[in-house]
Amino acid sequence: MHTETREITGDLPLSQNAAVVLKRRYLKKDEQGEPTEAAPDMFRRVAETIAKIDLLYDPDADITATAKKFYDLMASLAFMPNSPTLMNAGRELGQLSACFVLPVEDSIDSIFEAIKHTAMIHKSGGGTGFSFSRIRPENDPVMSTKGVASGPISFMNIFDVATETIKQGGTRRGANMGLLRVDHPDIEKFITCKNDTKKLTNFNISVGLTDAFMEAVKADKTFALVNPRNGREVQRVRAADLFDLIVKSAWATGEPGVIFLDAINRDNPLPHLGQIEATNPCGEQPLLPYESCNLGSLNLGKVADDGSINYTRLKDMVHTAVHFLDNVIDANNFPLESIAANTKANRKIGLGVMGFADLLLKLGIPYNSEDAVQTAEEVMAFIDKEAKAASAALAVKRGNFPSYPGSKYDGNGFGRMRNATVTTIAPTGTISIIAGASSGIEPLFAVSYIRRVLEGTELVEVHPYFEEIARRRGFYSPELMRALASTGSIRDFKEIPKDIRRLFVTAHEVSPVWHAKIQAAFQKHTDNAVSKTVNFPNQATVEDVRQVYLMAYDMGLKGVTIYRDGSRESQVLNIGGKPDAKAKELHYIEPRPRPETTVGVTRLITTGCGKLYVTVNQDDLGFCEVFAQMGKTGGCASSQIESTGRLISLALRSGVKIESIIKQITGIRCPSPIWQNGKQVLSCPDAIAQVLARVAEVDTPKVADAMGLCPDCGSTMEHESGCLVCKSCGFSKCS
Repeated sequence: MHTETREITGDLPLSQNAAVVLKRRYLKKDEQGEPTEAAPDMFRRVAETIAKIDLLYDPDADITATAKKFYDLMASLAFMPNSPTLMNAGRELGQLSACFVLPVEDSIDSIFEAIKHTAMIHKSGGGTGFSFSRIRPENDPVMSTKGVASGPISFMNIFDVATETIKQGGTRRGANMGLLRVDHPDIEKFITCKNDTKKLTNFNISVGLTDAFMEAVKADKTFALVNPRNGREVQRVRAADLFDLIVKSAWATGEPGVIFLDAINRDNPLPHLGQIEATNPCGEQPLLPYESCNLGSLNLGKVADDGSINYTRLKDMVHTAVHFLDNVIDANNFPLESIAANTKANRKIGLGVMGFADLLLKLGIPYNSEDAVQTAEEVMAFIDKEAKAASAALAVKRGNFPSYPGSKYDGNGFGRMRNATVTTIAPTGTISIIAGASSGIEPLFAVSYIRRVLEGTELVEVHPYFEEIARRRGFYSPELMRALASTGSIRDFKEIPKDIRRLFVTAHEVSPVWHAKIQAAFQKHTDNAVSKTVNFPNQATVEDVRQVYLMAYDMGLKGVTIYRDGSRESQVLNIGGKPDAKAKELHYIEPRPRPETTVGVTRLITTGCGKLYVTVNQDDLGFCEVFAQMGKTGGCASSQIESTGRLISLALRSGVKIESIIKQITGIRCPSPIWQNGKQVLSCPDAIAQVLARVAEVDTPKVADAMGLCPDCGSTMEHESGCLVCKSCGFSKCS
């Protein structure tokens, strides 16, 4: 192992990838940005901070023994709390929660109070969810000003700008969930508000569907849209048409997701406190206004024991984790007093899992099988039962959660309960990298893949259990592992035994129906909700998506997020309209001649290949040509640069917008990236894009948005659990 990696991991069984993520995002650093602790120090810091809470309930508590239990659970990679707890426990910030929900009422005061509170939460490392359903629709009268309302989408843009402005110290980025009820008059505009993928980039959006709406869809009936200001019906729409618009938009861009509000509120443990209207950014944590939740995940790969599940070990892990998460509530330095009060009154925790795909592999069960569905149900039923038992045991010592009277537990034979909820299946993007586990309940994304580090080095990453089997059964070779990394899949490699190809199935080889079945199996035994992405191949149809949404409702899911492979990489046009027959005809474009006179500017930009001089010229019709030349002449690089300039010039004189050209060549990466003036230059084409953007006075798109690449390290992003995650450095679009 690399010396620097050993300095980070200490004597713990952490991968090089985990070391990169820990160094970048979790470990304490000095003023020069260098780590002042290693992974064992971090786990010890967290364990000791959380264990001390026992003294609040028992002055004679043996917190040294408790801290050791907590440390061993994390250091063995059997459990990880949510990222803010790992980052902030025992440090000055002390904010330990990942998810929050804030209310947004129909008044300017409430809206801007929510924006202020959002900024405070994001600054502390949390993500926020909102329902905008109470805001009156666009063009509705505003009596106080005699004007008209601008509607919820306009205010979402203000939240988005505020989020973009808050920089969370380079460790976690602000993320939001925006939800609108399906019966809101502005629902059509909301459904399509992210079809332009450059807008609302700090929001996930979901439509809040009701049972009444879904039954109207099935019966092909009309459905009332209601003004939230006065409760009056504004118009009636064909429910199936509105549902089709949701489906088409999700097919095209992956958004909006859907949340089944009535299903959520049927399981609301605190109906006496109000209806749940919103969730956290990835949709797995429904919360009341000014609530937060502390999450943690068990690594199921650690309980596979000679082809079976070690339930004795799993029970011990569950009870220790529930104790840990309940302590986190009291150790937390909440960003708002109202959040502290509500969280301590309800004491919701969310114990979930990661490594489910790893568990199936060790049990010899393919992900897309009935055996996998049965295993999901059995293991989550056990976790939920034991988590409730652990919560009840804590309640005997510490008391029920204060809001217990009137809750679903009160008088229903539960007796004692320390926490209003105990289980949640959350995304585990970065913590699963630390634990060396497959993410959440997702299938493997790839059996083997190329990881690119900042210096341009390429490393072949192979799933450790696959490598173990390959060596044991005699088909391992470095050449084969690299060949697999080019596709991520082993399906078409005949030199690999058929039973192994059947077992190591990857996300895009699992049909959407199996994705939904696995999600439903976990949801049956989860208090809160399940964060998961239902993956579709690029060639999937709109009808395929529609059927999964209907199936999700019938299965009792609380929400569903889909992603069709490659859908966000293309421009989305006219989702709600009918195709133009003329669009089917092929028209060739002749570029206009080069003008005799142009004016322009030449700029110098440094690349990993050397100094690059970029000239951008325009005439009275606009930008028309680009020349680029290296400071040193000759060689393949210079010829490639010249051809890039010629093709850009041809595109400009053919009427292609300069913004479209910038988007296409931004993020192209070569083995020699370089930093200039605080910004990374990934390659010569990327440098040209930066010059074009500066000359044209437009923004360069974020690499993650433009090319599906990580904006921090340039590696490929993966869609999982309703989010974009980088497995190389731990960047997450949702945190």
